[in-house]
Amino acid sequence: MSAKIDRAIYEIGHLDTLAAGDSLLHRLDPRAKLLTTAIFVVCVVSFDKYEIARLLPFFLFPAVVIGLADLPLGFLLRKLLLVSPFVLFIGIFNPWLDRSIVAQIGPLAISGGWVSFLSLLLRFTLTIGAALLLIATTGFAAICMAMERLGTPRVFTVQLLLLYRYLFILIEEVVRMIRAHSLRSFSAKGRITYRVFLQMLGNLLLRTIDRAQRIHMAMLSRAFTGEIRIVRQFRFGYKECLFLGGFGGLFLCLRLTDLTALLGRLVLEITG
Repeated sequence: MSAKIDRAIYEIGHLDTLAAGDSLLHRLDPRAKLLTTAIFVVCVVSFDKYEIARLLPFFLFPAVVIGLADLPLGFLLRKLLLVSPFVLFIGIFNPWLDRSIVAQIGPLAISGGWVSFLSLLLRFTLTIGAALLLIATTGFAAICMAMERLGTPRVFTVQLLLLYRYLFILIEEVVRMIRAHSLRSFSAKGRITYRVFLQMLGNLLLRTIDRAQRIHMAMLSRAFTGEIRIVRQFRFGYKECLFLGGFGGLFLCLRLTDLTALLGRLVLEITG
C-alpha cells in the first residue's frame, strides 16, 4: 500500500517538475496562461448539454500546448483516468433519466441521455485537461502569484498555495505511519483493522497539528509576509498579448460560430 502512495506522491509532484521546463509556453507570463485557460473553460462549459460536434475543435488547444511544451501525453492521460470515475458516476444515470430520442442511425435509436453523457465526458476531458496543462506549464506557485496579481485576495491565494504544499507533507506522514504499521504487524498481510485505523487517524491529527506549528514558526523565522515569491521572473509583453488574444479570440469564435457545420457544408460543396 505504501508503494502505491509513494507512486501517487511522485505523480502529483511530477507536474511541478514538468513546470520547470524551458519551452516557449513555460516562459510566458502566468497571467496570460491563466486568463487563456479561464476563457477556454468558460467557453467549453457554456455549451448545451446535447452539444458534441462543436466541442471537438476545442481539442486543438491542448494538442498545441502539449506539442509546444513537449509534455508527456501518457502521463497526462493517466491523470485524467485517475479522476474520471467521478464524472462517470455523475453522468452514468443520464441514459435512464433522459430517454427522449434525439437521433436515429439506421435501426439504432439514440436517446438524449447518451448524448448528454458523451457531451459531459468531452467537457470533463477538455476542462480538467486544460487545468493539468496549466499546472504542467506554469507551476502551482506561479498560478497563485498570477491570481494575486489579477486581483484575487491575498489571503485566498496564500491559503490555496499552503494547502497544496502541505498536502505532500500530510501524505508523507501517512506513508510513514502505514510503513511503520506494516513492519510491526504480525499478521500475514499487515491489514489495518478498524480499531487500529481510528488510532492511526488520531495520531495523524496530533502529528498534523505539531507539524503545522513547526511550519508556522519556520515561516515566521524566515520573515514570510504573505507575499508569494518565485525564482523565475515574468513580464507581460507582446508574446503574452499574442497568446492571450490569439487563443482567446479562437475560443470565442468557436463558441459563437458552428465551425463544424461550416466545414461540413464546404466539403459538400467541393465534393458535389
